Amino acid sequence: MKRKLLAALLAGAVAVSMVACGGSGSSSDASSTPAPAADASTGEAAAPAGGSGEYKIDVICKTLSSEYWSYIQAGAKAYEKEHPGVTVDVKGPPSETSYDEQMNMIQTDLGSGAYDGYIIAPLQADTVATLIKDTDKPIMALDSAINSDKVISFIGTGNEEAAKAGAAAAVQAAKDAGWEEIKCIEIAGVQGDGTNTARMNGYIAGVNENGGEFLENEVHYANAVADLATNEMEGIMSSHPEGIAIICANNDDMALAAANAAAKAGLEGYKNTIFLGFDGQIPAAEAILEGKMTMSTAQNPYNMSYLAVETMVKYLNGEQVDPVVDSGYTIITKDNAQQHIDTLKGYSEN
Repeated sequence: MKRKLLAALLAGAVAVSMVACGGSGSSSDASSTPAPAADASTGEAAAPAGGSGEYKIDVICKTLSSEYWSYIQAGAKAYEKEHPGVTVDVKGPPSETSYDEQMNMIQTDLGSGAYDGYIIAPLQADTVATLIKDTDKPIMALDSAINSDKVISFIGTGNEEAAKAGAAAAVQAAKDAGWEEIKCIEIAGVQGDGTNTARMNGYIAGVNENGGEFLENEVHYANAVADLATNEMEGIMSSHPEGIAIICANNDDMALAAANAAAKAGLEGYKNTIFLGFDGQIPAAEAILEGKMTMSTAQNPYNMSYLAVETMVKYLNGEQVDPVVDSGYTIITKDNAQQHIDTLKGYSEN
């Protein structure tokens, strides 16, 4: 299948461990009897009785106003296109800080009774856990885990392990660039967000375990947006005019904004700085090819959402599903950036 070939190019053969929570779900009549707990011998979530194969599934994203989330939407809709009996609605709030808007979406859709299953990428996982605590419909977490026994499966990237791998590659790149003192400062996303925390923990481990020093007391939060990342990078350069070996960021937009700010400043100490992003978006891959940014840890959002809908349908059909479904990651450098771009463009052509 074309989807599987495309997904294989991006995801790579990387198995990662993720922190997520499986638990109880619903029966085939997803409004009444809870499913039994996961099978302790297999680690798989127990399934309800077999369903009809025709379902309406709700996918609530963190936003739809970014390249990353457009791939999430494309993957979910690709499953719908390939399976005529399945209807998939994909929606999201205006931004990744539109907490109230997402909460209202979740409340409205849960109360509507219109859907057989819900796939939710939480902006505030604790809040979402509260919102879903009384539902008898099956819930799956997408992109970020939700700590609730209502969640059957988590589908996404092992953010901590992926960030750790990216940080290890960045340390090696810094050594290759001639840095002797390898210090790393992170430009982080939204403070308290679970995904942001997991990536930060991965960066800390990846840098410190490979001969570098992650400056935990100098993390700069930029709410996952480029404009704030530019401001934070200017502050970093003011505090460290001598240069920093690695600037890692919670996403590509912030990493590229930081790299552009450093280039504009023209400080000698930042000419060989390694700029590490996360997500693997096309602009970042193009910037890597052009030498404006160094590397990115790429997720596979298209495959992630396709697998999420597939997993939900399997569950509704009465099959056992895994409590964690890994969608994979790839470290993007100049060596594979063009291939990565071609793969992403192929998704939009489906």
